[in-house]
Amino acid sequence: MPSDRILILGGTRDGREIAEVLVASGRNIITSLAGATQQPLLPSGALRFGGFGGVEGLKSYLKNEGIRLVVDATHPFAAQMSSHAFEACGAGEVLLLRFERQPWTAGEGDQWTDVGSAMEAASVLPSGAHVLLTTGRKDLEPFFARSDLSGIARMIEQPAAEPPGNWFVLRDRPPFTVESEVRLMVENGITHLVTKNAGGSATEAKLVAARERGVEVVMIARPTKPDVPVFASIGHLIVAVEGVLSP
Repeated sequence: MPSDRILILGGTRDGREIAEVLVASGRNIITSLAGATQQPLLPSGALRFGGFGGVEGLKSYLKNEGIRLVVDATHPFAAQMSSHAFEACGAGEVLLLRFERQPWTAGEGDQWTDVGSAMEAASVLPSGAHVLLTTGRKDLEPFFARSDLSGIARMIEQPAAEPPGNWFVLRDRPPFTVESEVRLMVENGITHLVTKNAGGSATEAKLVAARERGVEVVMIARPTKPDVPVFASIGHLIVAVEGVLSP
């Protein structure tokens, strides 16, 4: 069995799939989960939970554990973790590859407003909007602060603070279907969808449903991440990993 150790920065569906393929091929994998989700779906292989203690903590971990290659499979919006990985891996001392799904793009019939942050997204919503909010539990405050907005905030886990009376928290986990997303929008009179441009198929159904129902979309753009080799296909990433580690 190959002895080269691979650290996957996971916590995503993509990270689980990458771990499954690499473990099946006999690679020595450990997946790091930040612990942000209390009941995560666990990948194959060895696991590590919790933070590293910043760049220096991650750098020490890579050295102490003999990590040869890091695969950054974090969420496209996990900019801080990607930045820490870049700094900790150094100038080629530890190889770093990143998997990142292709971003969604607006098509015919879509009504999108592109914004750069959750704060900006909240500011562009018209008064009286009834919103399906799918930004996650960390970006709720700008929306909850507006008493003239209402809607459904959907997330995997309960937020730290109770929502105001004009909002309802819906706990649910993807993937979702177009039919279920249309039904959710129709039954709740949704006028606007606010989401992050995470890409991928697991949550794309909401965009199709919004197009079919004429629901306006406020799309939060991805943050800029360090310049490293990036792969949008798991297959291409696996080929790159094998190319790096093979004799």
